Amino acid sequence: MNSATAAEKIATPGFSRRVTIDGPVGCEDWPEGRAKEVCRELERGHIVFLPQSPIEIPGEDRELLLDHKQSSSAYHKNIAYRPLEDKVTGLDRNEVQEAEKLRGILANYSKRSVEFLRTFLAPYAGQWKLEFASFRPIEEQGRPARLHARNDLLHFDSFPTRPTNGARILRFFTNINPTQSRVWLTSQTFEAFGPLMVKHSRLTASLKNPVLRRMQSLARALGLRGANRSPYDDMMHSCHNAMKEDANFQENTPKNRWEFPPNSSWMVFTDCVSHAVLSGQYALEQTLLVPPSALIEPQRSPLAIVEYMTGRRMTV
Repeated sequence: MNSATAAEKIATPGFSRRVTIDGPVGCEDWPEGRAKEVCRELERGHIVFLPQSPIEIPGEDRELLLDHKQSSSAYHKNIAYRPLEDKVTGLDRNEVQEAEKLRGILANYSKRSVEFLRTFLAPYAGQWKLEFASFRPIEEQGRPARLHARNDLLHFDSFPTRPTNGARILRFFTNINPTQSRVWLTSQTFEAFGPLMVKHSRLTASLKNPVLRRMQSLARALGLRGANRSPYDDMMHSCHNAMKEDANFQENTPKNRWEFPPNSSWMVFTDCVSHAVLSGQYALEQTLLVPPSALIEPQRSPLAIVEYMTGRRMTV
């Protein structure tokens, strides 16, 4: 789409690359053809990178966000904003005044991001489901976490408590750190690596068990808790955990390293890009769930790949 670094020009099959787009983007006259081209790059497992973020964060809001230090016990890994409920989570109960300020800042970021993406990724507009926005104030390097919650290990995203039922996880990031880049590693895409994970997943055998399938159908009919989780969500969560548990894979798989400088934005389907966050502090993020019906190349989606590999429908 424009000039790229040497690393970005490497077109290794099955590996993510970074697609850089300079200049004005996402304006009202943004061509439909370019929007479709960007969607196609994302669906193929690439990172779309904007060196200058299209989302301007007012100075006062930026200062408030940057004032939150890593040592603060009031914050979880992420401060989440739930647009459909217009509320913030991830703060102590006694931080009521702070919560209101953060709610306003994150609500504005969420609104501005969605407005931008509505034009920039026009084929998806009006079909996606609005998910959480978040603020990530903690330095990623050295952040203590249990194994399955570690961001510094390569993984495909899966939401254990918010199943997608086959929709794709699109995430839009902005680095608001004034001096420090956010550093990622990426490896093979789900299209290249996922089939191997599915083949060896314990869930593959259980999906073919007629007794277990009848029990799952009965549980859904009775409305039991967790019964509406799709087999696809269970499979993706199994892959997520298996990748983080495999020390040999984490150590020896080929990787590319990417830096996202201050005031840049990038977007990626994190369900198909194996990624790890090595370092970085102070990032904003907006998540959207894109249904299969909106995709340009639905056959490349993790859902399509998993269904082909298992030979059965994986959604509910």
